[in-house]
Amino acid sequence: MKVIGKNIVITGGASGIGKALAERFHKEGAKSVTVADLQDGALQDVAASINGLAVKCDVAKESDILNLIAKAEEAYGQIDIFVSNAGLARYGWEELPNDIWTLHWDVHVMAHIYAARALVDKMVAQGGGYLINTASAAGLLSQIDSAPYAVTKHAAIAFAETMAIRYGDKGVRVSVLCPQQVRTAMTEGRLDQVASVDGTLEPEELADCVIETMDKEEFLILPHPQVLDYMQLKSSNYDRWLGGMRKLRDRFLG
Repeated sequence: MKVIGKNIVITGGASGIGKALAERFHKEGAKSVTVADLQDGALQDVAASINGLAVKCDVAKESDILNLIAKAEEAYGQIDIFVSNAGLARYGWEELPNDIWTLHWDVHVMAHIYAARALVDKMVAQGGGYLINTASAAGLLSQIDSAPYAVTKHAAIAFAETMAIRYGDKGVRVSVLCPQQVRTAMTEGRLDQVASVDGTLEPEELADCVIETMDKEEFLILPHPQVLDYMQLKSSNYDRWLGGMRKLRDRFLG
C-alpha cells in the first residue's frame, strides 16, 4: 500500500518511532496524519509540524482509543492506516508486581485489540485498510532483562497473526514492526544492551523500512534483517538457542 492520499493515525506519536513515522508519512504525501500520545505538549508540536491533528490518548483505555478514532474520522473521514505504536518497558522478571504486568498487557496487547475491533469492519466495508502494530524483535526472539516486555510483545505478534489470517483476503493488510534497538527515549541509557548487538537505528531509518515493507505488504517489518536469521536458528534448535540466550544474559547482565 502506498501512503500517498491516505488518512493515517499513529499512537505513541509524540516522539521516537511514532514521530519519525508521522513525519515520513507526511513527506510521502499522506492526506492526513493524526498523532496520539499522553505527552500533550510534544504531541502538539509534532502535529503542527505536519499540519496534522493531535489527540491526547491513553492507549490502555478502550474509551480513549474510540475517542481517537472518532476525532480522526470527524476531521478527515475514513481511516486507511492505523499504526498502533505506543509502548513502554519495565525491567525485571516474574517477580515484578501485577500492576507492571497489567500495564504491559494493556499497552502492548489490548491497545491493538481495541483499535482492530473498532476498525476492521469499517476497513472491510470501505474496500481495504492497513493495521501496523509495533511489536519488537523481542516478540519473535525474547528479552533477557524484561519478562513482561518479552511476553506481551509475543502476544502482540500473535494477535496480529490472527488479524492477518481472518482479514487478509478481505482487503485488510496487517504488518508487525519488529526492530531490535532504536534510539528513542525508551532506550536512552541502555544502548549497550543486547538489543544493540546489530546496531542501533535512528527512528528515521526505521521509517524507511516501514515504507518499503508497506509497499510490498509483507507481514514482518524487520529494520534489522538479521532477526530473520535468528528466528530460523531458534526454530531449528530451540535448546541450543536458549543456551545462547543464557550466554547473552551472563555477558550483559552478569
